[in-house]
Amino acid sequence: MAPATETACPGCGLELAARPGAPSHPYIGASPECWALFGELLAREYQDPAYFRVHQLTVDTYAAQHPGVRERRSIQSVGLHLMTLCMVVEDDADPLQGPKLHKRFVSRPVFHWLEPPQPNGRLTVADTLGANSPEEHRDAVHAWARDVWDAWAIHHQTVRSWLEGALGE
Repeated sequence: MAPATETACPGCGLELAARPGAPSHPYIGASPECWALFGELLAREYQDPAYFRVHQLTVDTYAAQHPGVRERRSIQSVGLHLMTLCMVVEDDADPLQGPKLHKRFVSRPVFHWLEPPQPNGRLTVADTLGANSPEEHRDAVHAWARDVWDAWAIHHQTVRSWLEGALGE
């Protein structure tokens, strides 16, 4: 039997056994294998309200870590998700407010392409799947979010300026 082929995710660098035919996302820059892990994490969050409390932070972190290529949808996605990461990580905003914040952010689209950091964080979606309780899950997602936000440090001032414009500050 031939050994399993591994593939590296272009967003987070996670190496996983290849899953030929696995689906991917049209503009999130993840390998199909990593995208499948993200699906497992989302399923866990949707099945348990205690895990769901950080769902928006999970989505924001994953999207920022997997920016895709320079095109309109990716640019807007990364901009929105980085703005929310900034508010949660730096200002202790409640992740449950993420959807409301996103609606406010898109009312004034000012985004442009931000060159993704390399590496784009050290933690990945795989690091959150080992959590055995809602508290461990929350802590793992927050650590992952902080790690990804820190990786984007070169762009923090740009993201903060977008926030100022969107929030009218």
